[in-house]
This record gives sequence, C-alpha cells and structure tokens, in this order.
Amino acid sequence: MTTTDPAPSEPRPEPRVPPPPRWAVRAARVAAWSTVPSGVWRIALVLGVPVGVMEREEFLAGFPDHSPLIALAYVLLIGAVAEAASYLTLGLVRPWGEVVPRWVPLAGGRPVDSRLAVLAASLGALTVTVLWWVLFFGGLLTAPSPEPGVSAGEALFVAAYSPLLLWGPLLAAVTWSYHRRHRARTRS
Repeated sequence: MTTTDPAPSEPRPEPRVPPPPRWAVRAARVAAWSTVPSGVWRIALVLGVPVGVMEREEFLAGFPDHSPLIALAYVLLIGAVAEAASYLTLGLVRPWGEVVPRWVPLAGGRPVDSRLAVLAASLGALTVTVLWWVLFFGGLLTAPSPEPGVSAGEALFVAAYSPLLLWGPLLAAVTWSYHRRHRARTRS
C-alpha cells in the first residue's frame, strides 16, 4: 500500500467536476433573465399601462367578473413559474447543481444525479423551444395584420416576448456543457 492511497476503511473521494466554461455561465444567466421582459409586459397590461397589442379590458374579459385581482394573480403566478423554471438553468453552472442545498427538505446535502438533471433539463429545453418557437414565432408569422407595417405596440410586444426564443436553445447548450463536465468526472 502506498501513502497516497486511502485506507481501505476510508471512502474514496469523489472525482471533482470541472468548472463550467465562461460561455455556459453567461448563457445560463441570459436564459434565467429571458422570462423577465414578458412578465413585466403582462403585469403592465393588467395594471392598465398601454402596451399596444391588447387593451386591459380585452384581457380582463377572459376572467370571472372581469376581475383585475384574479387577472393580476394569474399573471403573477405565470411569471413566478416561468422565472423559477428559467432560474433552474443556473443550477447547471452553480454548486447547487452538484449538491442540493442543505435547506431543501428531505434532499438537502445529497448529490444531484447528473443523469436526472440532464434528462430534466433536456426535456425542459425541448419544451420551451417548441412552445415559444412554434406558438410565438409561428403565430406571429401567420397572424393576419390589419394594417401594413408594425405599430409601436406590436414592436413593444415583440421586444418583450422575443427573449423567450433564447431560453430553450440556451438551456440546451448549457445542458450539453453540464453533461460533458459530468461525463468527464466519471471517466477520471
């Protein structure tokens, strides 16, 4: 037995995961922020700020009793879910993507199963890519335009929602980086 080998009763240290490349960290940050502009746009719509494409009353007509409180709760809930989901991209480049933070009930302190993280992130990337590229971009291209040209309201809407088109592809790229880093760890 050499002096560098751990004693038979001692657990072997787990190989370290290489740090994420800078491009992956930047891509994860952009993905995490990609949902913010559309959330702000929806909140502005409910609060009555003229956002162009749709009037507040038209939006409120889809809610019971045309309730602004129900509409605001709905918009805040959608924004919170989208923000939380996009924020999870950061876990692919942060320590909490390697070990669950201790404050998380039942799972805190346990290592993250990288295969499960890659599967979940890959499915998420596919879902948000199809969702936004097909529904938003496809709907935008096929929607009949009442007037030629683009109004200021339409430009504001596109500016608020187009960052969502980045979310899926960036999540896919960061997921691939995470996968490669963890595959490198299992080889060592």
